[in-house]
Amino acid sequence: MDIKVLGPGCPKCHTLEKNTREAVKELGLEAEVKKVTDLNEIAGYGVFITPGLVVDGEVKLAGKVATKNEIKKILSK
Repeated sequence: MDIKVLGPGCPKCHTLEKNTREAVKELGLEAEVKKVTDLNEIAGYGVFITPGLVVDGEVKLAGKVATKNEIKKILSK
């Protein structure tokens, strides 16, 4: 599983990244979590309000800091 957290480095982006990493660990998933800060790459996903969450190339979340439990639901689908 390829997971990307999109955001320029704001506190909300850091929180989403932390929650995502914790969710992946708790679910025991084989996943690589990457932080994407390049604005052109973020825009390439169609995300213009950060933070964003991309799972296997599909935007699952934009403009919201999801809780660890919300992320676990997203990753379990």
